[in-house]
This record gives sequence, structure tokens and C-alpha cells, in this order.
Amino acid sequence: LLAPFQSFSSALGSKSGSIINALNELMSMYQENKQLKAEVTTLREENLHDNELEAENQRLKGLLNYKESTKQFDLVTASVIARDSATWINNVVINRGSNDGIKKDMPVVTPDGLVGAVIDVYGSYSVVALITDPRVAVGALVQRSDSRVAGIVKGDIDKQVDIHMENISRAADIQPGDQIITSGLGGIYPKGIFIGTVDEVGNEAGGLLKYAAIKPAVDFQKLEDVAIIVNSRELSPEVLTRQ
Repeated sequence: LLAPFQSFSSALGSKSGSIINALNELMSMYQENKQLKAEVTTLREENLHDNELEAENQRLKGLLNYKESTKQFDLVTASVIARDSATWINNVVINRGSNDGIKKDMPVVTPDGLVGAVIDVYGSYSVVALITDPRVAVGALVQRSDSRVAGIVKGDIDKQVDIHMENISRAADIQPGDQIITSGLGGIYPKGIFIGTVDEVGNEAGGLLKYAAIKPAVDFQKLEDVAIIVNSRELSPEVLTRQ
């Protein structure tokens, strides 16, 4: 009489054991999957960290090579630590200040070219006005030996271009593709620092002068590390180009 019930109980116990084993396998797979995800996350973070260190090393190596190739300058390297929230494309904050010998009006550069100048100095940091700021004026000239046209480079107040060169005579020889360097006039920027390349030339209102739209040598949106020129000496003029 009990045989059917014993058979049913045995089958139920067997199925229960199978379910428990399946649950145990699922839990084991879940734990393994969780562990693998944690390992992948750790490896991804380590990879990002390594990539960031490599990028930083490349930037610092570029600054070191630049420093060694510009013997006419005494340079102090710095990192960009903040941007002006209201005018982020015009001003940046660097982690060097009066404690590091930084003073107002010192030029700021990268291996690519001119960045701007220090406008405010504090103990451990300084504010740098970029050449894209319309209030900044840089004496400039065409590097081409058969031109040497002089003018003023400023940020475009209408933001149609990043920077432009103005006060150029209508008869002046300036063309797209010309490289623009600092002229050394004005007492802030030493002569020969690369500013950018002429994109196009147009006539100003009134017809007596023309202007040149310039593509800056420095990518200001990717600006991370810079060098401050704390002292400069008169040497044979050399254009400071990308190393």
C-alpha cells in the first residue's frame, strides 16, 4: 500500500536535489560572474590610469625638450588647474604663483606656441589671459622673409574666429598659409614665438586696412601643461616651433 507513496516521495526528493544542485550552480556562476566583473572594472581602471600616465609623460617630455631647445628662455613649467567659468576660453588658472617666482605680465607658452600672459598672481597659483581674449594684444609679424609684415594679434570679440591680426596695410604682403610670430614689440612677449597660421585675409570696413584670420598654434580646449617664461635673453632670432 505504501509503495506508490514511497516511489512518489523518492521522485520528489530526487527532483528537489536536482533543483538545489541547479540553484547552487546558479549561485556559483553568479559569484564567478560578479568576481569577473570586478576584475574587469579593476583592469579597466588600471588601463585608464596607465594611459593617463603615458599621456602626462608625453606632455612633460615635450615641455622638457622645448626647454632644452630654447636656451634664450628660463622656463617654469605649470599645469592648468581651472578655467574661468564665465570666460573659459579666455582665462585659465595655473598651479604656479609668487612662491615660484611668477610675476604679472610673464609670457606663457607650450611647445606648440604662444598661450598668453600672466595677469594675476597669488602665492600658489596665477591667472593667465589667453591670446583669444579680445583684451589681449600681441605684437606680431609674418615670418616669411620676403614679407615681414607687422600687425597686432587679438582675440575676436565676435568669436567668428579665435584670433586675428589687424592694423595691416591694404598693400601689405600677407597670404593664407603664412606663419605668424611675435614681433618682440610691446615689452611682454619676446620675439620669435610661434602664434599661428593665416587662414584667410579680408578687408576691414573703410577699405584702408585689412585683417588676417589666424588659426592658433595652440589648441586651447586641450590645454593642460604650460611653461612660463620668467626670463629671456637676446639671442639670434629663432622661431619656436613644435618639437
